[in-house]
Amino acid sequence: MGNISLNKVSKTFGDVNVIPPLDLEIEDGEFVVFVGPSGCGKSTLLRLIAGLEDTTSGAIHIDGSDATSVPPAKRGLAMVFQSYALYPHMTVRKNIGFPLKMAGVDPAEANKKIENAASVLNLTDYMDRRPGQLSGGQRQRVAIGRAIVREPSAFLFDEPLSNLDAALRVNMRLEITELHQQLKTTMIYVTHDQVEAMTMADKIVVLHAGVIEQVGSPMELYQNPRNLFVAGFIGSPKMNFLTGKFAEPYKAKTIGIRPEHTDISTKSGDWKGTVGVAEHLGSDTFLYITIDGGDSFTVRADGELDINYGDTVYLTPRKDKVHRFDEDGLAL
Repeated sequence: MGNISLNKVSKTFGDVNVIPPLDLEIEDGEFVVFVGPSGCGKSTLLRLIAGLEDTTSGAIHIDGSDATSVPPAKRGLAMVFQSYALYPHMTVRKNIGFPLKMAGVDPAEANKKIENAASVLNLTDYMDRRPGQLSGGQRQRVAIGRAIVREPSAFLFDEPLSNLDAALRVNMRLEITELHQQLKTTMIYVTHDQVEAMTMADKIVVLHAGVIEQVGSPMELYQNPRNLFVAGFIGSPKMNFLTGKFAEPYKAKTIGIRPEHTDISTKSGDWKGTVGVAEHLGSDTFLYITIDGGDSFTVRADGELDINYGDTVYLTPRKDKVHRFDEDGLAL
């Protein structure tokens, strides 16, 4: 079981209210991603669940039991940090098995768990190596293996891929997602990277200044953002926002249009503009356009589109894909 429930949980450091009271339900077996900009409180919230920070108020229940005052080691959770925190003098086998040794698990049983974790993580051929002989991705897998052998109710990942290069991040993202499919264990994953959130999560929790702005599946947040913040944070490239005369025909204070939901032509359209930077990426072309009135607008177009710097273009938003927001930034 891995059901985690937060009821009016808050955290204050001195006079600073980092996390105002919030409620959150995480179901057994879910892959939940906490996402938001730096300083939004996502890592603090994870540490509250882990017991590494004391709650200022509210209650945390794990599998129906009140864990608010339970020490971290007794919560049945396993945390994987940004830094691998491996013992450099120990082999991979000993690093993975260290929690079992500390818990006094029978050596034969411990070895079975270690071998199973190594098999799941493709580490079987590296068991006698030390961390210094491994790549960054392999070290992160060892850290995850150390968590797996504890057979926790839930895994807590605190930005585990941020120390890896771009290619390794993609590989590890796939490996962690595959691991979740194999283990079917609850996973809570903290990241500032909305691409990681969109590709990995069953459920995304978008945080801003300690407040939960929206909770939902990746496509729910993409298609139906609750407010301007969520609309601007989810999606890459970012959603375009326009006000004034552009928003008035839609009876809104602000309209939002995703780069891929705008048709572009060199002949005619709703808005005239001039192409600034044109990024030709092969499968896609990203055009950064200044439309009449001085507003910046990004368009995602076909990779073979032959439009370049300085060209005059015409944009037509797809009417059914325009997002409308009121003066408070809330979706209409």
